[in-house]
Amino acid sequence: MRALFWISAGLIAWTQVLYAPALALLRRLKGSPPVAPTGEFEPSVSLVVAAYNEESVIAAKVANALALYWPRERLEVIVAVDGASDATAARARAAGADLVLELPRGGKIRAQDAAVRAARGEVVAFGDANALWAPDALTQLVKPFADADVGYVCGQVTFTNEAGTNQEGLYWRYEMFLRAQESALASVTGGNGAIYAVRKEAYVEVDPIMGHDLSFPFRMVKNGWRAVYQPAARAEEKMVPSIEGEWARKRRMMSHGWPIVIKGGLADPRGYSPLYALMIVSHRLLRYGTPFLHLLTGLATLALLRSGRIYRLAAAAQAALVLAAFSGVKAKPTLVARYYVLTTAALAAGLYDWLRHGTPAGWDAPEGTR
Repeated sequence: MRALFWISAGLIAWTQVLYAPALALLRRLKGSPPVAPTGEFEPSVSLVVAAYNEESVIAAKVANALALYWPRERLEVIVAVDGASDATAARARAAGADLVLELPRGGKIRAQDAAVRAARGEVVAFGDANALWAPDALTQLVKPFADADVGYVCGQVTFTNEAGTNQEGLYWRYEMFLRAQESALASVTGGNGAIYAVRKEAYVEVDPIMGHDLSFPFRMVKNGWRAVYQPAARAEEKMVPSIEGEWARKRRMMSHGWPIVIKGGLADPRGYSPLYALMIVSHRLLRYGTPFLHLLTGLATLALLRSGRIYRLAAAAQAALVLAAFSGVKAKPTLVARYYVLTTAALAAGLYDWLRHGTPAGWDAPEGTR
């Protein structure tokens, strides 16, 4: 039982706390530079926006795309409308999109696949309908493709939350730090839907329930490409206002994420370097397994309560975390505790949903993000 306690607690500590400084130290020892272009590369770019019932934001998104610092003759704006029942398609056309695809409802991934098949660009960029890019975001996003080994680039998204309780912004800053270290050392282990791009020749069509954010980076690595992070390519997106809303969003995300882990090849080390395999285990597999590690740690702690002071202190710490999370006090420490507990539980809930009900390919925008 002691071994169970120390192994499970140690794995939680590694993935949640120690992995970040270990990466930073390794990067410093290796002297790995940040992502930097090796030459001029000004390809034609197709910017794809997959949209379902986005009539409230799609015109602003198209206008934002057309205002980017990129030669208009080398920019194609495609809106792939996934069976919308509102005026999304009409408003996208009126806003000046180059191509609007009106597709039957099939989910975001199938809409993106259709857009890529129709795209003329050498590089295909993707952005969420509610994500607004900085004027130079596309210029910065394309720069790393000057390296012929780079097949995928994700940018930096800032989540805004003016009045809500959600602590996703704090987590996301930590995540961006990890992404920068991974990118410099090898390749990133995950991306984001707000701002990313791929070489058209590197694009792969995945199962429609398996999103690009998690499936693309490791697939690029397996196919011989690098997947990198470009922090100078910036976008802004409105986050779910409440922690409870974030719980629901992450639960839905993980119902798409677990199939990638279990069936989609993420956990299969073939095609990974030893360093990238360690990153996948540390940042993805152990992170997603955290609720189960907490359960094992808790059970071992209860069994060991009379075996020494260290186990009583561990029990007190675990109890304090749960009590703080559900205290109802809206102070920063308790909100962070609530965010951690609920979003960790959402990882397990997403697995339950997928195993019990399956995962639909379609999606709806989280409440409060438009």
